[in-house]
Amino acid sequence: MTAPRQHALVIGAGVSGLLAARVLAERFDRVTVVERDELDTKETVRRGVPQAWHLHGLLDRGRRIMEELYPGFTEEAVADGATVAEVLVGTRWYVGGSRLAAGATGLTSLIATRSLLETVLRRRTLRMRGIELLTRTTVQGLIGDAQRVRGVRVTGPAGEQTLAADLIVDAGGRGSRITLWLTAIGAEVPDEERLEVDLGYASRFFRHRPGQLDGQASVIVSTGADGRGGGAVRVEGDRWHVTIAGMLGDHPPTDEQGFRAYAASLSAPDIHTIVVGSDPLGEPVPYRFRTAVRRRFDRQRAAPAGLLVLGDAQCAFNPLYAQGMTVAALQAAALRDCLDADDLPARFYAAAADAVAVAWQLAAGSDLRNPGVEGRRTLRTRLTDVFVTRVQRVAHHDPHVARTFLRVAHLVDPPAALTAPATLRRILLP
Repeated sequence: MTAPRQHALVIGAGVSGLLAARVLAERFDRVTVVERDELDTKETVRRGVPQAWHLHGLLDRGRRIMEELYPGFTEEAVADGATVAEVLVGTRWYVGGSRLAAGATGLTSLIATRSLLETVLRRRTLRMRGIELLTRTTVQGLIGDAQRVRGVRVTGPAGEQTLAADLIVDAGGRGSRITLWLTAIGAEVPDEERLEVDLGYASRFFRHRPGQLDGQASVIVSTGADGRGGGAVRVEGDRWHVTIAGMLGDHPPTDEQGFRAYAASLSAPDIHTIVVGSDPLGEPVPYRFRTAVRRRFDRQRAAPAGLLVLGDAQCAFNPLYAQGMTVAALQAAALRDCLDADDLPARFYAAAADAVAVAWQLAAGSDLRNPGVEGRRTLRTRLTDVFVTRVQRVAHHDPHVARTFLRVAHLVDPPAALTAPATLRRILLP
C-alpha cells in the first residue's frame, strides 16, 4: 500500500482490536475503533466478552510483544494489581498427570484477570495520537464488493450511518459475522478447519490466604485422559481466580457441592485444596465453548482489498491452551511488518498463517489425544502423540526438558527445540 492512507477502522475494542489499532496508528492519520459495548469502567466484565469471567493466560511470547508495543506494559499492569512470576519457579504446572520439574525457564507469567489486561491495553492505546473509540456502536455489514471494501454500515447512538475507511480490520472476536458479510458483498468465503471439543467451564473467585500454594502465584492442571483440568491464579484484589473445565460435555457443575467434587476429581489436589481452604467471593459462573475454528484466509484466491481479519475472528482456539491473546499479539506484529506492502491482504494472511499454524497444531494435537474428539489422525499425528507423551513423562523429573517443553508451549521457542540433539537425548535416553 504505497498510496496515502488517512483512515483505518477497527471492529472490536478487545485485545486483538486494541493491538491492531496501536499498530495502524503508526501508518494512518486516523484510526477509529468501533465497539458495541458501553465499556463502563464500573463493569468488571463487559457483556460482549463473557469469557472474561474465566481464567485467562498471557503466554510470555504475547507479553513480550505487548511490552514492545507499549513500553512499560508489564510494570503498569503490576501497578494495577497484576502478579509477576517466573514460570516453574513462582508457578506450578501439572501435565500428563504429574508436576513438571521446577527450574529456571526465562519465561515470565503476567497474572491478572482478562479485564485488567484489557483495561491497561485500552488506556495505553487511547493515549496515542489519532485513535478514537466509538462505543455502543454495532457494525451491520460491509460496504464494497468482492474487489474492495470501502467502509461499514453501523447503528449506534446517532442511528444508522455509513463509516468510510481506507482499511477495515475485523477484530470482532468469536462473534464476528465476517462470513455473512463477505457473502453479502459477493466475496469469497474462506474454508474452515473445525474441531468439536464441547468445552465447559465453571469459575469462581476466592479470598487468598497467606501461605497457600507455598507462596506460588498459580497452578495449572492440564486436562488428563478424562478431559478434565483447571487452574488457580492469584489476581488483583488478593484473590484466587479458579477455573475448572471439562471437554465433550463433561462440564463442571456450579452448585457448591458439585463444584468442590469436580475440583477434587482433577489429577492433582492443589486446586481442590484452594477451593476448600478459601472463602468464596461470589458464585461459580459457567461458560461453554463448542468448536475451535480456523478460517483459512491465507488460502483465498482473491481476498478483497481494504479488509483484514484477525484475532478470534480469524482463528478461535480451544481456550484451555491460553493461546488467544498471544496469537492476537503475533498477528499485530505481522500486520506491523506488512503495512507497507502493495498486496496487503495476501501478505498479511501469509504472515499471520505462520503465527497461527504453530498454535493451532499444538492445540489440535492436544485435543486429538482425547479419543472422543473427532478428527483426522494421520501416522504423523500418532507418532507426535507418542513423542509428546514421552516428553511430558521425562519433564516430570528433568528440569531441562520441562523448560524446553514450556518454552514451546509459550510460543517463545519453535517445536523443533524439542528435537535439538542435546534435548532429544534426554527425552529418548533419560
